[in-house]
Amino acid sequence: MKIFPNKFSLNRRSTLALAIAASAAMGAAAQPLMARPGDGPSEVAVEALMNQPELPDLAMGNADAKVTIVEYASMTCGHCKQFHTNVLPDLKTKYVDTGKVRLVFREFPLDPRAFAASMLARCAGGDKTLPLIGALFEKQADWAHVKENPTPKLFEIAKQAGFTQESFDKCLTDQALLDKLTAIRTRAAETFGVNATPTFYVNGKKLTEPPTLEGFDKTLEPLLK
Repeated sequence: MKIFPNKFSLNRRSTLALAIAASAAMGAAAQPLMARPGDGPSEVAVEALMNQPELPDLAMGNADAKVTIVEYASMTCGHCKQFHTNVLPDLKTKYVDTGKVRLVFREFPLDPRAFAASMLARCAGGDKTLPLIGALFEKQADWAHVKENPTPKLFEIAKQAGFTQESFDKCLTDQALLDKLTAIRTRAAETFGVNATPTFYVNGKKLTEPPTLEGFDKTLEPLLK
């Protein structure tokens, strides 16, 4: 039984801003779950995995690194926050900054609020995108699962990346961007069997170790010999 459905639909007649407001009115979103061993195929073709035509990959590290990690994550996922705030800094220092590993972040939004956050990160652009993703994870408790409308909190965080009210509203009503993010999520679900977050692929093989530094050590060290 899959944790999340393989298709995601959003009412194309309404703006995303209205969608997240409606989500807030219904209360906090369901708590996302971490991927379990055995969910989806254990290995996918690297060429297919790296073919993501809709939007540029959000990547850090040497493009020619021996190992590439692809992470599918939702901005509203608690386990994703745990990885980004507690594990990623050490993983980056040990493997990414040393040129051994390239890390690619892929969007797999689980709900309208996650779509909104992903859209804002993409709209930030350039060297502001990854820091904004980090800030959104760091401040996740302020907007992701609160009962009130999360839009004001999201705007406060987005202002750190230079958003004005006008650019913020324009981003959250960008239907073309929403469609591209939806396509990325749909391909991950239907082609690679992603049905939970976070899901990690290491050179095309799904990470089966816990997404801790120790878990990555066990997976990466044999590949880097």
